[in-house]
Amino acid sequence: MKKTLLPALRSRNYQLFFAGQGISLIGTWMTQLATIWLVYDLTNSALMLGVVGFSSQIPSFFLAPFGGVFVDRFSRYRTLIGTQILAMIQSLILAVLALTGVIQVWQIIALSLFQGFINALDAPARQAFVPELVEGREDLANAIAINSTMVNGARLIGPAIGGLLIAAVGAGYCFLIDGLSYIAVIAALLAMKVKPWKNSVTGGNPLQKVKEGFVYAFSFPPIRAVLLQSALVSLLGLQNTILVPIIAEEVLKGGAETLGFLMAASGVGALSGGIYLATRQTILGIGKFIALAPAILGIGLISFSLSRFLPLSLFSMLFVGLGTILQIAASNTFLQTIVEEDKRGRLMSLYTMSFLGMIPIGNLLGGVLANRIGATNTLLFDGIACIIFSIIFSRQLPALRQIMRPIYEQKGIFNK
Repeated sequence: MKKTLLPALRSRNYQLFFAGQGISLIGTWMTQLATIWLVYDLTNSALMLGVVGFSSQIPSFFLAPFGGVFVDRFSRYRTLIGTQILAMIQSLILAVLALTGVIQVWQIIALSLFQGFINALDAPARQAFVPELVEGREDLANAIAINSTMVNGARLIGPAIGGLLIAAVGAGYCFLIDGLSYIAVIAALLAMKVKPWKNSVTGGNPLQKVKEGFVYAFSFPPIRAVLLQSALVSLLGLQNTILVPIIAEEVLKGGAETLGFLMAASGVGALSGGIYLATRQTILGIGKFIALAPAILGIGLISFSLSRFLPLSLFSMLFVGLGTILQIAASNTFLQTIVEEDKRGRLMSLYTMSFLGMIPIGNLLGGVLANRIGATNTLLFDGIACIIFSIIFSRQLPALRQIMRPIYEQKGIFNK
């Protein structure tokens, strides 16, 4: 078969997934921006930003491992259709409350918690479903990288549109557009021709299956190192997502448009990293990206925390986005490539737990720290911590490569 730059897009199901998700994710990023702006507008509190961020993600920490067991036993395709319908309902309720002017912070927290429950099932299902979308196994790494590029293309477009919409007509319309955008992804899923689901996992106690997943992941040093790195970066490195509105308003003296541009700048950096990873032809060398990513993120956070000048802040956010996407996409690609098929859902649920599950704790910690020492000092501390994580992983990398060599040889990766 002729080699193409983006081989995953040869598969019809992946084309449909790409189109539907692309539209829906723009709405998702608009809602994320609108939510943090609305919370800060209602409360003027860094702590409440942390509480809302905590609510939206904490179910992933506790429930993702059970979501992984569910995803290994039941059709990922049908699971995704269900989660998309529930997510659409959540966004439309948020839109009605905001547009009628009756919205209160407790309602945002409750709906964020509901979205968190949906994500605890949706995220491992989405990650584990990707291999079913591509016709050639060799196209998997490319599909994962394209996914990351798609997410961050939306991350570029969504906040920029969201910031302008909030300034022009209010946050409620961002929620409404997000709710309607789910129609595209549901339609794309329904248009797919998916093979009948075959359950490769034997029955048993769900708790026992969760334990098997933990033992499998944490008894193998390369997987353990990647999961721990993801958890630490998510805990401290991604607190910027709830602190950016404070910087936009109090430090840079801007409004919703400034916030939108800062988030879009992060999206540009992330999109650049995603495109680069999508055009790589091999998984070889992925470890150096996992090692380097937190350092890039850390440099971006330190520069952003010290900046009092919008162009420099925008430039800093490019590195924040680039470091974030390299960490997420490179780790995901590595794990998806080496995992045993019958444990894919459980491993991806642990990855979800280490990545998404640590964000709420980081958000709460970030909100508390920003309340005590200020948002800029919090981001400075986060940046230094990320650089330390990068150094620690880099020192482990030679030993991890030796462990991975026989696995890569067995899978034929060295011969590609």
